[in-house]
Amino acid sequence: MTTRHPEKVNKPINPIKKKPDWIRSKLINSKEFFLTKTIVNNNNLITVCQEANCPNITECWSKRHATFMIMGDTCTRACAFCDVKTGKPGKLDPLEPVKIADAVLKLNLRHVVITSVDRDDLDDGGSNHFYEVINQTRKLNPNTSIEVLTPDFL
Repeated sequence: MTTRHPEKVNKPINPIKKKPDWIRSKLINSKEFFLTKTIVNNNNLITVCQEANCPNITECWSKRHATFMIMGDTCTRACAFCDVKTGKPGKLDPLEPVKIADAVLKLNLRHVVITSVDRDDLDDGGSNHFYEVINQTRKLNPNTSIEVLTPDFL
């Protein structure tokens, strides 16, 4: 078993345990689930659903619900409660705003949630990238409501 966060490495008495059977959700609509998965994967997008190992991914994706995580899959912070990997993130994808907007359109979402990893390595913490993603999403999807969960931008 491996742990993902540096502060957990020195605490081997807390290995990651197998989830109980009751916590596993069932696939409600496999066609919709795999369509959502295909759109997310084909656009090289990152979702909290995948990165945080959410146990409800099958239920949400079967309903075409997803929370997009922008600015990469690597966070600059190591919060003990979070399962997103920590380290030195790569460069921002300049096409990510278009990819997110396109995925929202293809999924025909009426509501989209956009969040991110913390990017303490960026001068603005990634606030301009958030702006670009929101603008592009709004431009392509004028009738979609957008919920934004931002980091503190230092």
